Amino acid sequence: MSDTKQILQLNRFDASSNELDERTRAMVQRRFTSFGQSSVLFYQQPLEILRAQGTYMYDRNGRAYLDVYNNVPCVGHCHPAVVEAIAEQAGKLATNSRYLYQNLNDYAEALLATYPSALSNLVLTCTGSEANDIALRIAAMHSGGTGIVVTQAAYHGNTSAVMAVSPSSYKKGTLLPAHVRTIRAPSAYDLPAGSDVGAVFAADLQAAIDDLAANGIGFAAVLVDTVFSSDGVFAAPAGFLKPALAVAHKNGGLFIADEVQPGFGRTGQGHWCFDLHGIVPDVVTMGKPMGNGYPMAGVVTRPELLDGFVRETGYFNTFGANPVAAAAGHAVLKVLEQEHLIANANAVGEYLRNGLRKLGDNDARIGDVRGAGLFIGVELSGADKAPDAALATWIINAMKDEGILIGAAGAYGNVLKIRPALCFNQENADQLIGTLQRLLQRI
Repeated sequence: MSDTKQILQLNRFDASSNELDERTRAMVQRRFTSFGQSSVLFYQQPLEILRAQGTYMYDRNGRAYLDVYNNVPCVGHCHPAVVEAIAEQAGKLATNSRYLYQNLNDYAEALLATYPSALSNLVLTCTGSEANDIALRIAAMHSGGTGIVVTQAAYHGNTSAVMAVSPSSYKKGTLLPAHVRTIRAPSAYDLPAGSDVGAVFAADLQAAIDDLAANGIGFAAVLVDTVFSSDGVFAAPAGFLKPALAVAHKNGGLFIADEVQPGFGRTGQGHWCFDLHGIVPDVVTMGKPMGNGYPMAGVVTRPELLDGFVRETGYFNTFGANPVAAAAGHAVLKVLEQEHLIANANAVGEYLRNGLRKLGDNDARIGDVRGAGLFIGVELSGADKAPDAALATWIINAMKDEGILIGAAGAYGNVLKIRPALCFNQENADQLIGTLQRLLQRI
């Protein structure tokens, strides 16, 4: 089991705990009976959540929890406009995608308008995993190769093909498949001062492609979550992905931007994290934030890439382009614009990062604060910048007890991962900063 997997396990329910109340213990037993003993529950003391609204979730006792963890409700939990759009369309028509729907055309045009003009074709799917699976298939068909390059702690989903390129999910000691190579995440924090992060990342990519070639494997694509979520969040410096894009094209492969987590304005600089770097990827994948939690996802690419893929495979998704999905997705885009949520992510994200850095000025355990907009990583370190995963684990569970839900990421599980809904405000930021400060003073 990888270090990250071990840390995640510590942040999950402990079946041997004797501190559960009778109702919780009974609910856990019913869940395990129906879904198996391996069914995952977050936290050593699991939560029973009854409802959610905006940036908060509420347990059975009505206690509010500030949700800093969940990347799915990008415009806020149960946003009324999205709920209304889903309910209204579900009451009219919910069927497969092989008929004509005006609302589907309207949604596709609105979504594609947020992309560079070269990326003008859309496939709607059910999950981000499926979207990344299709992206890999497109790359293999275009390039004629099978070799995929990802970062060392990447996570891209749970289909068989995508799990193979998700090293964070590997058990400790598991060998990479022959067609997969990993490279370092683009971390200025871990490189010597003054290093050109983009040049280092591009050089590592070229070395991985060369190694594939030396083993008779053609290069198909580099697949990156554009904020490097599982690797510990690395959105800056802006523009560092340009050299890697050039390397991918020089070697006959594609650049796939996984926007499942950072997309839809979370980084505060346009709808997509790749906007930060001034690049146009070949393929972009999206996930459940598309519908604010409604199960939908998608792939956006160039027409010639999509046409070749569909002609060869006959690909068809019964559910993905149904009219309810279109209603949910279009409602999300309208809310983003009408409530100026991307600008809010930029402003509040800067406020939050500055507050966390100020906290770190007086506490050496906060080693680095990075990210963009409302997607932020906080590196927790011990002596000599050594990753402190135990501190991250303690904080995650202590935060829950203080009414804040947060997660961790990074190769060592020591980076607090902050990715709240885009309606997160300065009052929420103050609550997070103040709570973290109090907890750090306790240990």
